[in-house]
Amino acid sequence: MTNEAVKHFKQLKQPSYDRNQLTTRIVHIGCGAFHRAHQALYHHDWLEHSNSDWGICEVSLFGDGRLIRQLREQQHLFTVLEKGSEKRTAKLVGSVCQSLHAGTDGREAILETMSDDNVKIVSMTITEKGYCIDPSSGRLDRSHPLIQHDLAHPLQPDSAIGYIVAALRRRKEQGSRAFTVLSCDNIQENGKAAKSAVVEFASLIDADLALWIELNATFPSTMVDRIVPAATQEMYLELQEIIGEPDPCGIECEPFRQWVIEDSFADGRPNWNEVGVEFVSNVVPYEEMKLRMLNGSHSFLAYLGYLAGYDYIFETMQDPHFRVATFNLMTREQAPTLDMPKGTVLETYALELIERFSNQSLKHRTGQIATDGSQKLPQRFGDSLRFHLQHQSNYQWLALGVAGWMRYVSGVDEKGQEITINDPMADTFNAIYDKHGLSANVVPELLAIESIFGSDLKNQHGFVNTVTSAYQRLLDVGAAKTVMTTQK
Repeated sequence: MTNEAVKHFKQLKQPSYDRNQLTTRIVHIGCGAFHRAHQALYHHDWLEHSNSDWGICEVSLFGDGRLIRQLREQQHLFTVLEKGSEKRTAKLVGSVCQSLHAGTDGREAILETMSDDNVKIVSMTITEKGYCIDPSSGRLDRSHPLIQHDLAHPLQPDSAIGYIVAALRRRKEQGSRAFTVLSCDNIQENGKAAKSAVVEFASLIDADLALWIELNATFPSTMVDRIVPAATQEMYLELQEIIGEPDPCGIECEPFRQWVIEDSFADGRPNWNEVGVEFVSNVVPYEEMKLRMLNGSHSFLAYLGYLAGYDYIFETMQDPHFRVATFNLMTREQAPTLDMPKGTVLETYALELIERFSNQSLKHRTGQIATDGSQKLPQRFGDSLRFHLQHQSNYQWLALGVAGWMRYVSGVDEKGQEITINDPMADTFNAIYDKHGLSANVVPELLAIESIFGSDLKNQHGFVNTVTSAYQRLLDVGAAKTVMTTQK
């Protein structure tokens, strides 16, 4: 590292480890805000503790490559600003030692790096839609444009799945060991989802390769937890004020963080447990707890809060009716569906989440959380609804959450203003609303989308009626009054 790089961010504590010794041993696909504030920071803390040579190579497959260029300009250093209700802490992260962008550096540079024997882990934060899977079946979506391209051109992939298979093919051909594929996305049993997509894709181009991947690569599931709002100009200015210079790669987040990982690695791993990561034999209970109680509540607040006129999550929590509704959703409708390890107190977890959602220092936009709902609802609401339908128990808040999503994807808010719907199924929603207008007639057709609701929920007449009633209530009196008057 040059002297110029050492002087950069001079007001912050510099990494104590020798960054010149870092070697790319982890390739991370999807250099987004969450990764920088979570895995990269955990790894930085571990490097401080261990003085290891394990470095991270950031890979961006899409976009204009601006973030990668900015990272390189500051020698891959960036700031994470942890913001609590009363305290702000800026940390300089140095765990990244390399970066690649598909458009700038080309596919070959990425595949060559992923195929290097030094790389032990390929991790990813590519969001639910990046796996190119059908949420209702968990199978590879063979009709997805990226998958169709990669099946036709397997040596020149575009998708993350295509890159992983192409790199594993090279590993097999050169007689190297397989790497671990480590999913860090909010998908239930994300390791199984990644494995299903990778192995099925491989089987479509080379059965022997698919078998080799099955036998040699590992796909541990993980649970990741930290609230990381999208970066804003206000955040960049605040960060510059704190550290004394601009950091276009900086990000803000809450102080809380958690990472639970299934301990199944093909060729070694960092001892992240030394800095608070939990390695367990079964991640599923932790995943389900987070997906349903945290992420499910976030979606509930995002759709209904946005419709009620709240820009930020903390603002919805200042509304006592939303606060009570969120607690009831978590404790009465999500918690009963969970089977947690002994000693887990879900009411305590719910209270912690209420306080985290109420953190006024974090400007987490409702509109940001509302994106890609078609990919999120199955994990956050679907199985909980099926549990209550089977046990004939109350699910009024879950139904209202579904109705809130339906009202949101109409593309028009309660003041008649346009909502920009960022969702891979936006065209489908538009077609349904073009047909029926803003009326409860959209409910059956939206519930008939099997990739979101499966083939069963549309046939549960009591459920359909409950969602329809909630949707009509949203049309009649709006989100704020619906939340206020729904039975507590």
